[in-house]
Amino acid sequence: MTASLLPALEIATGPEPTHAVIWMHGLGADGHDFEPVVDEFDHDRLPPTRFVFPHAPQRPVTINGGYVMRAWYDIVSMDFSERREDPAGVLESAVQIEALIARENARGIPDGRIVLAGFSQGGAIALHAALRHPRRTQAASPSRRPFIRSTSCC
Repeated sequence: MTASLLPALEIATGPEPTHAVIWMHGLGADGHDFEPVVDEFDHDRLPPTRFVFPHAPQRPVTINGGYVMRAWYDIVSMDFSERREDPAGVLESAVQIEALIARENARGIPDGRIVLAGFSQGGAIALHAALRHPRRTQAASPSRRPFIRSTSCC
């Protein structure tokens, strides 16, 4: 599966970044949602870092009556005892995040200096992608439900 590059907001904290943070938003938001977080870091104590805030694809979300919104994957049920997530959507999003990692690699940033972060759905995708990436990345997930049940998906 080949992924096109997701549209994304990028903010560099200095010239020639040596580190990157790919930060995924939650359901219904977009990359601008966490843009203000960049100013909360102490830039004097960090290396030059590129923050990448991708915009999830627009897709219908079943639990929201099929309303089309930015979502990393469909949520088909609120019931935790059954399959909730859309496995194809999770895999598609993970491939798209892999493409962003590859772009950072091509820009000279090795995997070990890339942080995958996210909130809610974005947190689930950050962990999913980081745990399946063939080389070590850093993962952080400020999420209230940062998991996709392994029995139900991917």
